This record gives sequence, C-alpha cells and structure tokens, in this order.
Amino acid sequence: MSYPTPLVTTQWLHDHLYASDIVILDVRGKVMPATQPPPWYISLYEDYAKGHIPGARFVNWITDITENGPDNMQVAPPEKYAQVMSRLGVSDDSHVIAYDAAGGMFAARLWWSLNYYGHSAVSVLDGGWTAWKAEGRPTSIDEPTLIPAKFTARVTSGLRLTKADVLAALGTDTRLIDVRTPEEFRGEASRAKRSGHIPGAVNLPAKSFMDGPHASLTQIDALKTSFTEAGAGDDQTVALYCNGGVSASLGLLAYRAAGFTGGAVYDGSWKDWGNDDDTPVEG
Repeated sequence: MSYPTPLVTTQWLHDHLYASDIVILDVRGKVMPATQPPPWYISLYEDYAKGHIPGARFVNWITDITENGPDNMQVAPPEKYAQVMSRLGVSDDSHVIAYDAAGGMFAARLWWSLNYYGHSAVSVLDGGWTAWKAEGRPTSIDEPTLIPAKFTARVTSGLRLTKADVLAALGTDTRLIDVRTPEEFRGEASRAKRSGHIPGAVNLPAKSFMDGPHASLTQIDALKTSFTEAGAGDDQTVALYCNGGVSASLGLLAYRAAGFTGGAVYDGSWKDWGNDDDTPVEG
C-alpha cells in the first residue's frame, strides 16, 4: 500500500490504525525557553504511560535518536540509530507514523532522521496527540510487546549540514532560515555562549508554521507564502537551523508540506555555531 507523506491526518490514521505494515511512534517531549536555566530538554514518557494512540511505541527524543544525549542533540550515528529502530520493531518495510504534542516538532525530528538514514516511508500525524485526544479517538495505556525487526541505516547525502557546510555557503545564494524565536535571533537570549544569528539568515520562527488549536501544519498556502517571502523558493538552496536541529527539522517538514523540494538541516545549529569563537555572528 502507498501511504501519504510527509503528513497524515487523524482521520487517515484512524482508518489505517491496525494496518500490519504501520509502526506508530510516540515522540512526546518539551523544550523549555532559552531564558530559563537548563535543563532545557525534557522527554515525556510519563505522558505516554498515561495514554497514547493504540499500538504506539515510545521514543525518547533526547537519548534514543541523538549522538550523546542532552549534551549533544545531533543525530545518532548509524549503528546506534539502527539498533534503536530495530528494537522498536521498525523494519525496512515499515511505514512509520510519528506524533507528539508539540505541534510536530519532535515528530519532525524523527521524520527528518529517518529520511536522513534512507527510510522515506515516514509521516507525521498533523495535529498530533492534541488533535487525536480532542477528537475523542481511541487511546490506550497498554505498551505493545516489542518484536525486533531489521532496520538498515543508509545515510542520505544532502539532508544534513555541518558547520563546515554552512561556512562554505556564506555569501552564496543559499537561503539560511533561522527558526528560533525572534528574541534569540536578535541576540536577546541564547542557548550558546554567544548570542545573535548566522550572517545572512532570515528569521521564520517555528511557531509561525503552526495554526489552529491543535498546532496544525496544514495551512499550506500560508506556509508557501512565508517561505517564498523569505526567499526560500524552489530555485534556492535552503538551509534551516535552530538551537540543536529539532525545530529546524520542523521547519524542513513545513517547507516540504508547502510543496517545495530539497532543503537541509544544519544539525549542530546555534549550539554548534554560537559556541565556536571563530564563526561570524550578526545581531
């Protein structure tokens, strides 16, 4: 069966809830404001334990799909990533549906990382847990028995940028999109030792991608207008960054949902750039 990407609706998932090739992953978490002291990153297993979409398996976004947990939020190396997906029962033939309760931010990180490792059969549940629960759809407190599967991690070039890649792109026609808050972009708050933004970047805050009571991404015309006005059309090379790559993944999801192709995430983002005294900064 062919499944839609990058977004699916709650009705679509309800209709396909028990399809044998679908694996549902709950990626609920939280990011605290940069103006507050650490820890900034929180995983919400306790929320999953209180109720989740039937059959969903929980992913700890801080440790499961990152390199070194809270101190390094960049994507896990292929060996670790494949082990986690295999443990969760995600096979090379699975279609993954990812959801959270934060407007898709953490689900988008999973979506991006799966695509980065060559698994394009993945969709984000638009509106996530918030919409699912509000609509009175079925929930469960039972954790499914995990049957390990074979997952192969194959790096897909072009989806992940390093600091060296971004440095090389400065002064070119690459459009840098900073999806952090306006306060962070202006240098009034920072999760790194330096404040400001990467030279030439434009600010499209991640919250601006969301619409409605369930933080939906389905306002396609508005998304397309926002990216176009920011100079991020199909004829541009587009690089998105945030603090640690998570909100940037949501930005890429929104970019693709708006109908654009391409785009890449600067995985280290501001925590990588702003902690390096040798990188240029504006703001």
